[in-house]
Amino acid sequence: MTRSDLVEALASRFAQLTHRDTEFAVKAILDAMNDALVRGHRIEIRGFGSFSVNRRPPRQGRNPRSGESVAIPEKRVPHFKPGKALRETVDSHSNAVVPDSTA
Repeated sequence: MTRSDLVEALASRFAQLTHRDTEFAVKAILDAMNDALVRGHRIEIRGFGSFSVNRRPPRQGRNPRSGESVAIPEKRVPHFKPGKALRETVDSHSNAVVPDSTA
């Protein structure tokens, strides 16, 4: 699901909201989440999951083309941990028929 799909789904679900209002609301929520993670805060949405920032320490990597050693700097990366309710919902629906992609 993309951001536009989310906006469309919310706009069709809540007829009292215009498409523009729905788009603004989705953008505001995502911007607030982005700002919180940039500041190093943790975001918890009960029943859905939590977002946090993980630190990846600096390390030595290798350039696959030349084989030379490369210093990889420290990184801060976003991390999502699904909540129990989301895990259980996904698991219960995973037993449904899933189209076979090998055919």
